[in-house]
Order: sequence, then structure tokens, then C-alpha cells
Amino acid sequence: MPDRTPAPPAAWPLVALFTSGYVAPYLLPTVVGRLDAHLPLSPAQAGLIGSVLLLGSAAAGFTLASRIPRTGPRPLARLGLLLAVLGYGTAAATAQLPLVIAGAVLGGFGSGTATAVAASGIAAQRDPHRTSALGLLSVSATAGALYLTLPRLGGGHGLPFAAIALVALVCWPATGRLAGADRTGRPEGAGTAVRASGRLPYPRAGAVLAGALMLWSLAQNALWGVSGRIGAQQAGLSEVTLGIVFAAALGAGLLGVTAASVLGARLGRAVPVGVGTVVIACCVVLASQARDLGSFAAGEILWNAVYPIVLSYAIGLAAALDPRGRWAVLVGSASSLGVACGPVTGSLLAEALDFPGMGLALGILLLAVAGPMAGVALHVGGRPLTPGSVRRRGGAPAAVLAAGAGTPAGSVPRVGAQELEVVELPRLRPLRLPPLRALLLSPAATRRNRDRRRVRTGV
Repeated sequence: MPDRTPAPPAAWPLVALFTSGYVAPYLLPTVVGRLDAHLPLSPAQAGLIGSVLLLGSAAAGFTLASRIPRTGPRPLARLGLLLAVLGYGTAAATAQLPLVIAGAVLGGFGSGTATAVAASGIAAQRDPHRTSALGLLSVSATAGALYLTLPRLGGGHGLPFAAIALVALVCWPATGRLAGADRTGRPEGAGTAVRASGRLPYPRAGAVLAGALMLWSLAQNALWGVSGRIGAQQAGLSEVTLGIVFAAALGAGLLGVTAASVLGARLGRAVPVGVGTVVIACCVVLASQARDLGSFAAGEILWNAVYPIVLSYAIGLAAALDPRGRWAVLVGSASSLGVACGPVTGSLLAEALDFPGMGLALGILLLAVAGPMAGVALHVGGRPLTPGSVRRRGGAPAAVLAAGAGTPAGSVPRVGAQELEVVELPRLRPLRLPPLRALLLSPAATRRNRDRRRVRTGV
């Protein structure tokens, strides 16, 4: 019987969409800093605009989580990129505060739409962790180049918004390689796709992961949103020096993502997620207490080297929960919600506790969520994944193992009463049968046989 399951989408369009969706959160420090410096806003108000931008991104993910399989990724991806170009372009072209806020919200919704489509497609990949690592590698390189370039192009609040809009415009051609909708309005390949259950697998694990990653992202971006102020006000650095530090930090992130891609599933998921979060908590405390270039650069660079490693494994873990991508979108949207609350949370904590107190509070929060995240990774399958390993999974459909958990080639999922396990099958050689031959008797042999039958029967 031919395999009627549609092939997973190509990886590079998903990486492009991932980049366009994530570049706005990565540029958040310079966006908030320029809003504070060039518009009549207080630091808390500028952080609130950054939070509103990211709330739009989170709203897009929660809205589209169940609609991507029905609508098809190409229309939604193009809609998201179009909204990003219009929204961020409007925010860049005007200094009127209501239009800047409206453009930031519209652009944030577009970025969230692109991210949701990318997350859904990454979950359908044969190796979602590797694809998410490539996406983080791309967005880290893009943001690092922008941090080196933007300070040399002049001032003004609109330059970061224009850069984000330009990235969305550059990623537009990648949408042509995504699946669209046929003439009936259904996604292409919907007639041959295998129907999956409407219920979300791993409901408790998914909910815990979503909540923990929301707080994890809040803590990260609470510091990231005020990192520019820490470097300028507490460490006494110029904007050019800050740009160099941030670019170096994102360059370290490139190395971290490369290491995560090379390691793959050798360490499982629990160790990178749990231990990595503890290391990040220490880096947050170090960066928040920095009073010179050395300590500030050390904290930011080490933090940004470990952050994408943990994030790539968390994205891969969410993708492994459901091959249809619903948990990946929901967990990503919860993360975006935490990212959205980060800048205003960091600003309020900095005003109430100063920068060192803020860093200590955020470090404690990260330590509190490290355990639940590692626990989810262990429950879903945090042990090292090897081609010959046998893994037991409780209560998930077999497609989860095949699409998201690194099932080795030549193995099949076997469904039991309460568990699933992946068993390695031996390679069987094809059975070769000899050709069939029909023996026909000559006329003389036929007469002899007839005469013998007559003698035996006496006829």
C-alpha cells in the first residue's frame, strides 16, 4: 500500500519565517531604548510599548493554533509578513505616538503569525530540534548584524522598526515553497493526509511546559529589555559599545546553537533544559550587578550563549508533544506572552529594587521553573535518544514518536494498552521465488497415457 502521508515541508522556508518572527524580540533592547530616547516617553512607558508589540505576537499564536492545518501555511505566512511590513513600516515612518503604538501592535501580530506557521511546520519535520536550531542560528546572525549596523546609521526611533519590516520583506519569497489551499479552500494534500485525533496529547505535560516557558521567557526578556539601560546607566557604556557587546553576545549565541545542533539528542532534553536554566539564572544575576565593561560583557555573552541552547531544546520538546504542531504553537504563544510581559516587568522591578535586586528576583524565578521544565522533558522522553534505544511513552499517539521524538530509520511505533514503545526491526531481504513453468505433453505421450488408463480400467 502506498504511503499517503504528505511529506514534511522544506526546512529553509520555515527557518526564514522563524527568523522574521523572532527578530522583533531579539531587537527589543534597541527598540525600547530608542523609544525612550527619541519620543516623549518614560522608560516604563517605552517598555510598555515593547510589551504591547509582543502581546500582539502572542495573540496571533493563540488565535491561529488550530487554524493552520485547515487554512494552509502559505496564506497565513503571507498575511503575517504583510502585516509585519505594514505595521512596522508605519511605526518607523511617523513620530505620532498613537500611530507608533498601532503600528507596533499590527507588526507584532504579523510577527506572531509568521512564528506560528513556522512552529507548526517545524513540528512536522523529521528532526524538529535540528530545524529549530537552524532557525535560532539564523535569527541570531541577523540580529547580531543589525546590532552592529544600526548605531552607525543614525538616531531616531524608526530605524529598528524599519529593519524588522525589511527582514519580513526579504523573507516573502520563502512563502512560495509552503503549501497553499486548493480550489475548494482546503489545504493542499488534505485529502490524502492521515487524520489525527482532535484531542491534544500530553495535556498535563503541555500545560506545565507552556506555563513554565512563559515564566522562563518573562525572566529572560525582563533583563533583555533593560540591558541597554544597565549598560548605559550602571556600567557607563556608550551606544556604540553597547551595540558591540550585544553583537558579541549574539555571536556567542551562534556558537551555542551550533553546539546544540551538533549534540542533537545525545544528552536527551532534560539535562540541557534543566542545567541550562540554572546557568542562565547565574548569568542574569551577574549581568544585573555589572558596573564596568568586563562584568557586563561577561554576563551578557555567557547568558546569550546558553539561552538559545535551552530554547532550541524547549522548542523541540514542544514539537515532540504533538506532530500536528498545536502544542508547538501554544507553547510558543505562551512564551511570547512571557516575552511581552518582560520589558514592563523589568522596568517596574528596576524602579522598585534597582538593577541588582531585579536580577536577583529574576534569578530566583528561573531556578523555580528549571525543575518543572526538566520534569516535562523526563516525562516525554528526556533520556539520551539513540538509534537502538527502546523508549516507553505514556498516553501519546504513535505519530508523536515518528514525527517529533527522533524515531530511528527502520523502526515502527507499536501501540499497547497503556504505553507505546519504539522497536527496532531487522532489515529483511526480499523473498525471491523461482519462475513458474507449465509442462505440456506431446501428442504421443498423450496417446500412451490414454491407452494405459484403458488397460487399467478394462475399457
